[in-house]
Amino acid sequence: MDAATIEAADRAARHWISPETGPLKPGSEAHKRAVCRMFHETFNPYKPSVIEWPKLDPETQDKVTSLPIWDIAVQTEGKARLRMAAYARTIADPDMRETIALNGWEENRHKEVLSHLVAAYGIPLEPEPEYREPRDPEWAYMVTGYSECIDSFFAFGLFELAKRSGFFPAELVETFEPVMQEECRHILLFANWVAWHRATMPWWKRVWFELRVAAVWVFLGWERIGIARGMDDGKAKKQDNNFTVSGSKSVSAEDIGVTELMRICLEENDRRFAGYDARLLRPATMPTLVRAALRFMPKRRRGVAQTA
Repeated sequence: MDAATIEAADRAARHWISPETGPLKPGSEAHKRAVCRMFHETFNPYKPSVIEWPKLDPETQDKVTSLPIWDIAVQTEGKARLRMAAYARTIADPDMRETIALNGWEENRHKEVLSHLVAAYGIPLEPEPEYREPRDPEWAYMVTGYSECIDSFFAFGLFELAKRSGFFPAELVETFEPVMQEECRHILLFANWVAWHRATMPWWKRVWFELRVAAVWVFLGWERIGIARGMDDGKAKKQDNNFTVSGSKSVSAEDIGVTELMRICLEENDRRFAGYDARLLRPATMPTLVRAALRFMPKRRRGVAQTA
């Protein structure tokens, strides 16, 4: 693709307004049509095989290579692809089924992007595990979706922090940027799927669904606490599944406090969602929790320098 085509595709992936009139009530046909159209019409047709990874100087390549994320990132995308494809096959509604299936296809493309990146920069990976079909597709899809909502919120901030600090050269930031924005689309879809799914089921199923949602959050919280304890005990593997929460020191030489990092995460989260129809629901749990926490956090005098 030429530069103009790439720019047009990138712009289309970030800005979308539904032609539907009036409010988009979760569970309504108008809401479902808008969600599915958003995901399909913001599709970015980039191909991992033709991405030109910029040449890095030895110091930058060492920093990128040393990030403790590559094994878990590749494996996470591999599991997400399988889980979304499995869940899509269980959905009766053809529009939503096709949309969730496309989400799974994009997760596989993310895995291809990461595989090409680690190959380009000589990043060693552990052998990948066997990816297995989930026994409970809905549970697996919910775990993946809510996990992405948590991780993407922090990843948006860390990516911006790495950009500001110069940890990632501008060429690498530009190359990887479409993947970051695609994660925004993914969790936008997931937030609206949750609302659609909740609104279209009978009340007696909804009770069980809400219990499952609560169980997912408990599971994800326990998973991250367990990883953090493993790190404290010196038992954690080199790969850090909590990197999106704890990785600010790895991507910036600046002494970034928790308050500054949380503000950057909020700003980036809002910026990435700003181009999509405001009537679509956004993932709300992490932004709400962080905004509440910031009310009690002291403000630091020194901020992070902005790039021009």
